[in-house]
Parts: sequence; structure tokens; C-alpha cells
Amino acid sequence: MTSHVSETKEAPLVFVVDDDEDVRTAISELMLSVGIEAECCASTRDLIDSPLLDRAGCLVLDVRMPGSSGLDLQQYFASVGISKPIVFLTGHGDIPMSVQAMKAGAVDFLTKPVRDQTLLDAVTAGIERDIADRASARIVQEQVERYATLTPREAQVMREVALGRLNKQIAYDLGITEITVKLHRSNVMRKMQAASVGELIRAWEKLPVEVREPAPA
Repeated sequence: MTSHVSETKEAPLVFVVDDDEDVRTAISELMLSVGIEAECCASTRDLIDSPLLDRAGCLVLDVRMPGSSGLDLQQYFASVGISKPIVFLTGHGDIPMSVQAMKAGAVDFLTKPVRDQTLLDAVTAGIERDIADRASARIVQEQVERYATLTPREAQVMREVALGRLNKQIAYDLGITEITVKLHRSNVMRKMQAASVGELIRAWEKLPVEVREPAPA
């Protein structure tokens, strides 16, 4: 594996995965020419084994390679919950193959030879998608961590508030006083760092379904 990675861990990183060394070198040099860090891999196995895979960025991935193909890797990533954006680049693509790749979430499906700017545009779109996805994931994680600080009763109250229930309705349903509901609601707003009911509802909606609706014990 040929590395062109600096010490700046926050910078996006593009993985170039192709069994053709000349192609890897050309794409890597293109990325570096516009200030994008690149890491070259000769196979999908090299990529999977890389400790840098959790860096923000995207993949430029050949479709047909010895061993696992690019499409196989896309399916594998989906099965293990890795949502790294992929730009497919191949000299042997066909329409069914491109449709499969795009339906599975690929950023683009390009054929060799490809214009430099076309490839750079696709890579830029992939990087921007990954940065946005990571930001969204961080927000969700923050909400999950805040939700975990709620007591069981506070969690019940948050759910009811998010569903649009009034304090008196919540009090009746839970068998507590309206004043107690207001106290729980205040605690929920503070712990979830919500300045308004609207913010609280949005926080609720960002929680994964398995957190909002845990399976019965």
C-alpha cells in the first residue's frame, strides 16, 4: 500500500482501490494536485485492513479486480453498516452493473478513461456527503447520550410531549399530578438541552427507533 497521508487527521482522505498500479498512481497524483490526500490500495482486502478507513472521505473503486470485486465490497460495507461514499471507476462497466451500484448508494459510476474534472467533481461530492453524514451521526449520538440520562419516568414524559400530548393528558395517562408532569418536563428539557418544545420534538425524532421503542424485556 502506498501512503500519501499527512499528520492532519481531520483532513478528508480518498482511498484509490485499483489493481492497476498506473491507474492508482495517476488518480493519487490528481487528488494531491488539488490538495486532497490519497491512499492507494491494490485490492479490497488492503482497504478493509487499513486503519485509516474511519477517516472522513470517499472511495474511488475499480469494479473488477482479482478476488473480491468493487461491487462485492459495496455489499460488504452495507452489511456491516459502513456508509463510506463510493465513486466507481471502471473500464469494464455495463448498464446493469451501473444501475446496481447506483441503487446501492454509489456517488457515481464512471468509465475509463475519465476526464480529470469529472472524477474530481464526483470525489468532491463523495467527500461532502461523508462529512454531512458524519455530522448527522454525531448529532444523533449526542441525542442518544442525553436521552440515556433521563429517568424512566422522564423518558415517558418526553415521549408523550413529542407526540403532542398536553400536560393534563400526560398526567392522566401516567397517573401522576400535572405539577409532577411539569417538573419532569422541565428536567427533560434541561437534560436534552432543548430550548423549546419544537427542539425537544426534533431531538426525539433524531433518536433511533430502537432507542425510542425498545423491545419489551
